[in-house]
Order: sequence, then structure tokens, then C-alpha cells
Amino acid sequence: MLESQFEIVDLKSGIKSLRLIENNETFHPGIGPIAEANILHVAQHRFAERVVPEQTFVLWDVGLGAAANVVAAIDALKDLSSPIEIHSFDRSLGALRFALEHLDALDYLAPYHEAATRLMTEHVLQLTPHIRWFLHVGDFRDEMLNPNIPTPDSIFYDPYSPRGNVDMWNLDHFRNLRTRVGDTKTLILTNYTRATYVRVTWLLAGFFVGVGTSIGEKEETSVASNSLDALKAPLQDKFLQRVRVSHSSAPLRGPAYSTGPIDTVDCEAVMNHPQFQTH
Repeated sequence: MLESQFEIVDLKSGIKSLRLIENNETFHPGIGPIAEANILHVAQHRFAERVVPEQTFVLWDVGLGAAANVVAAIDALKDLSSPIEIHSFDRSLGALRFALEHLDALDYLAPYHEAATRLMTEHVLQLTPHIRWFLHVGDFRDEMLNPNIPTPDSIFYDPYSPRGNVDMWNLDHFRNLRTRVGDTKTLILTNYTRATYVRVTWLLAGFFVGVGTSIGEKEETSVASNSLDALKAPLQDKFLQRVRVSHSSAPLRGPAYSTGPIDTVDCEAVMNHPQFQTH
């Protein structure tokens, strides 16, 4: 992906961000890169509560992009004394290179200009005495299977949206991800979506799913976990009614983006999910 495929845009908030011209997709389109990263991702992962002294905490930053999410994470984690590994994943470094060339507009990256530049070459960086930052360039669906990458405690899930990037959103992929993260650690995954079909896809993949925080004009987002107890606001029975009546509640399957009403088999599987059998 070439740098010329991006451009700087002004958001309604007055903050600048960047946009992928090819599919007209703006990064952090609501309130700006760092504000959104802190509200959507950092705050909901409750690092201060979940990082255990002397145990390595592992964050997967899926969709490095222009590095706003990871910069917000580093700023939140740098004062904690436990060992921390951050693993950033992306198919291309085009967005990061573009951002580094436009620090006047994307100034959140300026304090990490040297670190990000080195990371692109070295792919691993001892950022602070207790934070190591790793870069994995390639298809996340393959990269995540590398047994040398430790199982995550947290995932910032921020790839391009499903319409043009369905391989990162379909049921097979999320089933593979659910298997990969296992149950040895309590995982929290955050994402900007509130789409019923994405939440259904996560449920059918074996995750527990909750309502995430609002950001900007978006009233809610979504959180997934391998533990129901980790969710502050799990989806309740009223979500099941939405699944039944929605015209776009079928899980994403295969390589083509296609939505529609859920079929009987998938609907029954959602209704019988352990998340909705606790009362």
C-alpha cells in the first residue's frame, strides 16, 4: 500500500486525521486519533487494574495503521513497572510512513518518531526498561498463529471495516482467533463496531460480547472476551430480539461481504450461547 493512497483530513472536532483514499475510510473519524484511542481502547482495558506485578502483560495492537492506538497504550503503560510486550500487526506500513512524514498534522506521533522509525527497520524495540515493542508485517490471520508470539491479555482490534476487509471479520477468522487466545488468560478485545452481525459473528465464534463505550456521535461500541465476568455490560436478552428481527444479523462467512437476516440454525445457536443461559 503506497503512501500516496492517504491524505490528511480535518475532522468535525477540529483534529486532523488521515484517510485511505481508495475506500474513503477515515482513521478515527469521530473525535480524533488519540482521544478515540484512549476512550475506545485504553480506558476499557483497565490496564492499572489488570497488569499484575512481575507478570508479563501482552497487548496485541491489530491494525497498527498510523500508530495512534499504540501511542495511547504506551503512554498509559509506561508508568507501570511490570514487564509489558506490545505486538503491533499490519499488512502494510504505508499509513505509518505517511504519518511520520506529516508530523505537523499528526503531532501525537512526534514523541515516538525515532522509535517508530527504528521499529520499521528492526521489528523489535526495547522502548522503555519494561516495555518491548514488536512489529509483525503480514496477514494477521497468519501472523497470529506464530507460536513465538505470546497469548494476549488485551487486543486492540482496529482493522479496516468489514465491507472492504471481510477476511478480518468473518466467522472462520474469529473462530481461529478464539482458539488462538484460549482460556489460560482473561482476554479483553475492543472495537469500534456496534453492528449486530459482527456481534453475532463473535458470539458464534465462542466469545462473550458486551456493549462498549460511546465515542463521539457513536452511542456505543463493542467489547469481546473469553470470560463473561470480564465484561462490564454484557449483551442482554433484548439483544436476542434484535437478532431475530434485524435484516442484517447473519454472521459474516467466506470471502464476500454479504449481510442479511439470520437463519434458523445460527439464530438457535446464538439463543443457546452460554452468555444468555445464566438466569
